Amino acid sequence: MKKQRIVSITDPNSNPLAVIIALAWPIFLEQVLVSLVQSVDTAMVGSLGATATASVAISQNPINLINSVIMALGVGFTTMIARAVGAKQMEYSRMLIRQSIVMVFCLGIPLSALCFALSHQIPIWMGGAPEILEDAQIYIRIIACSMVFRGLLMVLTAIYRGFGDSTTPMMVNICINLLNVVGNYLLIYGVHDVTLFEHTFTVWGAGLGVAGAALSTTLSNVIGSTVLLVFCFLPRAGEMRISLHESFLPNRATLREVAHVSLPVMFERFTTSASFVMISAIIASLGTIALAANSLAGQAESLSFMPGFAFGTAATTLVGQSIGAGNELLARKYVRLSCLIGSFVMFFMSCVLFIGSDRIIALFTPDRQVISLGGQILCILALIQVPQMIAMVLSGTLRGAGDTRSPFFITLFSMWGVRILGSLILVRVFHKDLLWVCAAMCTDNVVRFLLFLRCYRKGKWVNAARTLPSAQPQAAAEA
Repeated sequence: MKKQRIVSITDPNSNPLAVIIALAWPIFLEQVLVSLVQSVDTAMVGSLGATATASVAISQNPINLINSVIMALGVGFTTMIARAVGAKQMEYSRMLIRQSIVMVFCLGIPLSALCFALSHQIPIWMGGAPEILEDAQIYIRIIACSMVFRGLLMVLTAIYRGFGDSTTPMMVNICINLLNVVGNYLLIYGVHDVTLFEHTFTVWGAGLGVAGAALSTTLSNVIGSTVLLVFCFLPRAGEMRISLHESFLPNRATLREVAHVSLPVMFERFTTSASFVMISAIIASLGTIALAANSLAGQAESLSFMPGFAFGTAATTLVGQSIGAGNELLARKYVRLSCLIGSFVMFFMSCVLFIGSDRIIALFTPDRQVISLGGQILCILALIQVPQMIAMVLSGTLRGAGDTRSPFFITLFSMWGVRILGSLILVRVFHKDLLWVCAAMCTDNVVRFLLFLRCYRKGKWVNAARTLPSAQPQAAAEA
């Protein structure tokens, strides 16, 4: 088995441009392919009818909200491991891997139990219609059983990236998503005949419907997390390799540091999720056409800013390792190059969105009114792709240095003080339409970009890591 190569971005022989691309492209490719697979997943459930689609859709936001707790944990460990790798503290970084596994099980099991216990109430609280409640409850119960494994998958993916390896989690995540599609096909539908090249043959199917979709997702999460975990114990893991003979007991100092870094990220996720719910309610008051147009434009735009997500995620590792090595100049160089490369990519994506706006929306719906309004929204959104991408990189920069509070406060102010408040005033007071709400969203992104830029230029993020326990040599040695 080929030995894994841990990328040390502080190597003086490394080409910064090549390092950035090597870290970012697997993340970008992974996100694109996963999104495409999820679209196929949605279409399979959608083929069962509106009731099945609604029962799954109404379950997603509460599940994502619970998952955000463990996602925040992943950011914390990514930051800490990246700094440890940059400082050549490999023993400490391996201890962090072991601690992350312990933390996932300590948090994941109670969260799974909570989600399972509330499976009956969650669809009701979300306002689900009576006809979808039973399917929604079954879906939530099955997904709840996989929450520990989903959390482990997210955290281990983040940890691999913290070591500078974004290729391994990319391959695993792509494989399990493809496996999820196959599982959906076999578990959702019943036994049926398929004609291929004029030959008809019978394909087995469990016919479980919505429960089959949940079961397929659960199995893929179990397999993916198990594979990544096993890799950590194999010789191919190199300096990442851990052993069952090492201590897995919780380390109080490490857990305090994880909480210090992760809690603001968790609050930021909650803030963002709540704001999306609020914006959806405001747009829903504008009518069905507005709601559909905004939804489809958002889906189209989500593909366009994936390069920004990739460069932002890579920046967390780039800056974390550089700061861990005590090389502030290298960290700033990586940030500048990431912003520059990302800007070129996002400018191209902006042109695609602007020029092909109507055609892109037409891929999702034949409704001419929705196409027209959605196309106008995409034209507006195209204008803010570059500043939105730079904000993602700068946000990743702050997190990589250990400053997760600033992104939380910036997001809280821009989302609620600009986007939500602005949309409420425009719609409820001045009776404006969806295009004005879209303008408020764009203003939010521009304000966020300016605030992140100001925070980055002030330079306090460079000293953020020094306030954490592992920044002190004796703390690392004791760990």
